[in-house]
Amino acid sequence: MEKLTFYALSAPEKLDRIGAYLSERLIRDVSRHRYGYVCIAMEALDQLLMACHCQSINLFVESFLKMVAKLLESEKPNLQILGTNSFVKFANIEEDTPSYHRSYDFFVSRFSEMCHSSHDDLDIRTKIRMSGIKGLQGVVRKTVNDELQANIWDPQHMDKIVPSLLFNLQHVEESESRSPSPLQATEKEKESPTELAERCLRELLGRAAYGNIKNAIKPVLIHLDNHSLWEPKIFATCCFRIIMYSIQPQHSHLVIQQLLGHLDANSKSAATVRAGIVEVLSEAAVIAASGSVGPTVLEVFNTLLRQLRLSIDYALTGSYDCGASVSTKIIKEHEERMFQEAVIKTIGSFASTLPTYQQSEVMVFIMNKVPLPSTQQSIEAGKAGENRNRLTQIMLLKSLLQVSVGFQCSNMLTALPSVFLDRLLSAALMEDAEIRLFVLEILISFIDRHGNRQKFSTISTISDISVLKLKVDKCSRQDTVFMKKHGQQLYRHIYLICKEESNVQAHYEALYSMLMLISIELANEEVMVDLIRLVLAVQEIAQINEDNLTAYNRCALFALGAAYLNLISQLTTVPTFCQHIHEVIQMRQKEAPYLLPEDVFVERPRLSKSLDRLGPEVFFWQSKISEVLGGSGYNSDRLSTPYVPQLTDEDRLSKRKSIGETISLQVEVESRNSPEREQRAPAEEITYETLKKAIDSVAVEEQERERRRQVVEKFQKAPFEEIAAHCGARATLLQSKLNQIFEITIRPPPSPSGTITAAYGQPQNHSIPVYEMKFPDLCVY
Repeated sequence: MEKLTFYALSAPEKLDRIGAYLSERLIRDVSRHRYGYVCIAMEALDQLLMACHCQSINLFVESFLKMVAKLLESEKPNLQILGTNSFVKFANIEEDTPSYHRSYDFFVSRFSEMCHSSHDDLDIRTKIRMSGIKGLQGVVRKTVNDELQANIWDPQHMDKIVPSLLFNLQHVEESESRSPSPLQATEKEKESPTELAERCLRELLGRAAYGNIKNAIKPVLIHLDNHSLWEPKIFATCCFRIIMYSIQPQHSHLVIQQLLGHLDANSKSAATVRAGIVEVLSEAAVIAASGSVGPTVLEVFNTLLRQLRLSIDYALTGSYDCGASVSTKIIKEHEERMFQEAVIKTIGSFASTLPTYQQSEVMVFIMNKVPLPSTQQSIEAGKAGENRNRLTQIMLLKSLLQVSVGFQCSNMLTALPSVFLDRLLSAALMEDAEIRLFVLEILISFIDRHGNRQKFSTISTISDISVLKLKVDKCSRQDTVFMKKHGQQLYRHIYLICKEESNVQAHYEALYSMLMLISIELANEEVMVDLIRLVLAVQEIAQINEDNLTAYNRCALFALGAAYLNLISQLTTVPTFCQHIHEVIQMRQKEAPYLLPEDVFVERPRLSKSLDRLGPEVFFWQSKISEVLGGSGYNSDRLSTPYVPQLTDEDRLSKRKSIGETISLQVEVESRNSPEREQRAPAEEITYETLKKAIDSVAVEEQERERRRQVVEKFQKAPFEEIAAHCGARATLLQSKLNQIFEITIRPPPSPSGTITAAYGQPQNHSIPVYEMKFPDLCVY
């Protein structure tokens, strides 16, 4: 062998003839079953290949590959393994000169076939599969970085390589589940096709460039479809975890776009399949957090929301084809619900990977999709339309809640822009109790920036607030501006939600948490005063009971006010205020325990039907509170003014309010049942003229607002030429008016000879040159 090697190195031009001779001998020995000579010939070829690195090696390689192909074609497993090992050695050699005509199509096909070996003997099957994986790894290494070689990223090759690797990843032998000794385990790990396939797949994906990602991912999706591997989700999730960690981080969004496209393509598949794809999307989004979900962020959420809406339609109609009268597939409602929950979870996972400004855009985008009766968005009529609207509203608000939970922003003005807040609060006035609860939870997640939410999960009248260990920061300037801008809007919606008869314990707990979080996160002295006025107005709702609330609702409102004032009095640290609140709570404990949270917010609430015969000592008095807080520097005039919710457009547009409820006159209507009627100013008399003026003023305001809206809309949507023509016409009109003014005010110099009468009796001035004018003698010097 040493002599042959020396001869080949001394006369490299003879290398191709040496290769041809060895190839001929090997083919003959294989056909005659002389396997010992076959092994000797392959060993000789391997040593020559490793020793000779010259320009004429290309011709020798042709003979070498021909012999390897001959071995791989054999039915003998040992010959297949021998040929694979030789090919792997060849693949690790870096060639100096490229080969333009060399083809690896046969090797890709044959190695892929070996990866799927189904030999009866377990050990031989494992060895053949491992050889197939090593062979594919060798082909990838040989061709992936050489542009002059066959393009291994072509679909015809990827459709064979990727499924072969996934098959071995998926196929875990039973013998591997046994627990061998540590030494055996180490050897077994080296011999495991699963480990080798994973390593090869990672290497393949790690070498993928931007334009090759699609060709590499598509076979994965097809393989998971063909083998129904989306439903258990475990293997699909494992595959895409390998993919996301193996590819370059800047290409992560391409994988996510592929998954989204696949989800759209499977929009009429079973709910379990779609849920599996969405679960994989969720996992992929978390891993891609270091990069970005791509340039089309809103398109990602648009796809997910579209799938959510389709799932709602499927669940309601029972058919994947809404136009078909008979369903071709049986749709299980609980599976669709599971899919919807998976989509909502995925929306939250995607949003958590985004920067704050994009999260804010996503929330506005989702909120704009919520169908509301007070907007121009189409609301479907009929019973089926109502169900669809309600489910759509609930699912989108759930999605919004999922996004808001992971949203952290120190500036409330940017966290809750006016466009978003207006739509969100309008949903808070809907009749559906579940929707109102979602809105409250969303608002709470925005306001709670220090993790105090869980400390107010139960409503109680604790005697020492320090046990809660609250995290309190000073109210920032931005928070003060936010409350000045939106404070009255928030108070009004809290007040109106409290009047809803369909409220349950969860609603009152959310209202309590919201009031406390506003007091801790956003409150200055003015906000604190307004919140106290609001809670006293809520107490008056329960006391007067104009809305015919149930005994539970009234007791719950009394208990809510007691719990809030108990904590807020300890936060303000005004001793006289604390004393008054404590006295009222003690009196309730003795005479009316059903007005305290400990008796109301329990599994079996203890209520009373004699709420109209309560004494004044169990109520919190606005006059007393304004007196004690006014002595400590708070605005006593504002405190003594009862809270009245402001009139807004929402009330006029809302279909669920009557005209008597929506038109709120800003006058204090004295109730005969109020305990403070002696201390208040006499109520203004409501006459026909007062009502007529109020309605007329509302109509004028609406007309003016509509005119402004049309102007704004015109400048936003009209083409540039139309806007330019409009502005040009206005400029021309202004110029003509100015010319008229100048003609009136600027006259030619008067003539000494006087004026003459023009036609129609109008006096007309003569314009005489200065040098012809005759001046009086006194003016000449």
